[in-house]
Amino acid sequence: MRRRLALAMVLALMPVAPAGAQQAEVKEAAQSANCKPTKLEVIKQVPGRMAETLYKVNCTAPKDSFVLVQCRDRTCTLVR
Repeated sequence: MRRRLALAMVLALMPVAPAGAQQAEVKEAAQSANCKPTKLEVIKQVPGRMAETLYKVNCTAPKDSFVLVQCRDRTCTLVR
């Protein structure tokens, strides 16, 4: 019983996808919205079995523009 609990806790804390792999998916989603990404910033991260990460992606033009991209596992979709 203790082993299962310990394993469950470790799995809950592990990231779902490697950061580099997920960031590539984020950039691809941003480019689909005609945004050439310059900077990625994690806005919200929910760990666990249904892990979710929300990114703010700054674009090169027009100035001060950005898009929001939500990722669940390695599936990233444009939010705004």
